[in-house]
Parts: sequence; structure tokens; C-alpha cells
Amino acid sequence: MSRTSYDRYLTVFSPEGRLYQVEYAFKAISGSGHTAIAIRGKDTSVVLTQKKVPDKLLDASTITHLFSITPSIGCVMTGLIADARAQVMRARSEAAEFRHKYGYEISPEALARRLANINQVYTQRAAMRPLGISMILIGTDEDFGPQCFKLDPAGYFVGFHATAAGQKQQEAMNHLEKKWKKLDGGAGSDDPVQAGKTLGRAEAIEMAIEAISTVYSQDFKAGEIEIGIVSTSEEEDEKTRGKWRVMNVAEVETHLLAYAEKD
Repeated sequence: MSRTSYDRYLTVFSPEGRLYQVEYAFKAISGSGHTAIAIRGKDTSVVLTQKKVPDKLLDASTITHLFSITPSIGCVMTGLIADARAQVMRARSEAAEFRHKYGYEISPEALARRLANINQVYTQRAAMRPLGISMILIGTDEDFGPQCFKLDPAGYFVGFHATAAGQKQQEAMNHLEKKWKKLDGGAGSDDPVQAGKTLGRAEAIEMAIEAISTVYSQDFKAGEIEIGIVSTSEEEDEKTRGKWRVMNVAEVETHLLAYAEKD
């Protein structure tokens, strides 16, 4: 039996123990042409992704990969955008149901776990294909501070200090690992948790900008990237402190200039 016979069905393992349809879902993410970066600092979680407008006649304000789920949790989606919207709607529904049932907002970890469980079911039932997207959730937790979780189509989720998804995922991860090792006076690899606590709001944003600029070897304009943030820092406006929001173009421009001057 050839490989093509094993990749026709989602639920059939190949002799090597592989599920080809699930692997193809991962290829849909890397083939999307976008890269997303997420970084967690001492009081801030930030996500950054490219914003590509394929046609001059499109309204650029309607194109986004950043979505709000609850007032304090947001996400960046990489992969097939139609699948992403379906996943976001399910995430909002789960978060709303949790709040209605228990009377308080769901934590980022509980939401990531629930969505990962749903994704895993899609890999073992023939009724539905896996979603071709990688979701990076950020938010703030009352007990643990800023949070960052990445989910994949196989139903695996894990927390990160810094991560990437999409076309240049590996290059971005390598860059972030090198930067993390240099934090806290070069002790980042020995104690990554402590190293993350040295990253303030501005530093986390600039590290994300540096990562995407380095892997693509270009300087981005404010309209070519979008940044989502959840921060409890004193630098954050009091009205939006601890809340998910997407930065406007002027604010992105400010951070791009700050990074360019530092560089």
C-alpha cells in the first residue's frame, strides 16, 4: 500500500505510525506566508504578526490575524484564516459559557486546555478535518501574571516564554532562544523564568519587532505589522491595563522608531 492510500483517511495510521492528514494541517500553517511572534515579559504578553494586504482595492482595516476572545485574553492566528475565524468563534463561545457557569472569567490556561482538547478530537473522528491553524493565546492570570500558550492542529498545547508560528517559525525560534540566553546578564539559559522577569513592556515589544525584522532581513513599516498586547505595566494606560488590545498604527510607529534608534 502506498503513502497515498494512507493519507486519504484522517483516522488511519501509516505503518510508521504517522497520521498524514494531521501532518498536512501543519503544512497549511507553514505555507500561509505569515510569521507570528509572541513574547512574555514580567508584566506584559505581546504578539506580533505580519499584515499583508493582497489587493489595493481591499479595505486594510478588515484584514487581521489578531482576535479578542475575552476582555483580558487575545490571540494571533497563523494559517488558513477561515479556519481561524471558526476556532475564534468556538473559543469565544467556550469562554462565555465558562463565565456564565462559574461567574468569573476563564484563565488563559483553562481556555488553551479546552481548545486543545477539542482540536485533539478532530484528529480521531472522521466527521471533521483538523483545522489548519496555529493559535497563540496571550492573556493575564490573577495568580501567575502574563501568560502565553501555543496550540497546534494535533491538540497539543504548551506554555512559552517566547515562541513563533508560521512560515519562518524555526528561524524565529532560534533567534528568540539566542536573545533569551543573553537576558539577565547571560543567565537566561540557566533560569529562563527569572530572565523573563527582566523584560519590561517596551523591551518585550522591541524584542518581538527585532525577531521579525531579523528573520525577514527587512525593516517593516507600521502598516505591515500588527501588535496585540496585554499588559499590567505602569507604562500602559490605566483604562487598558490588564486588558487585551491591538495597537494603532501611530503606536506601532513609535515602537518601530524606538527599535530603529536602539539598533
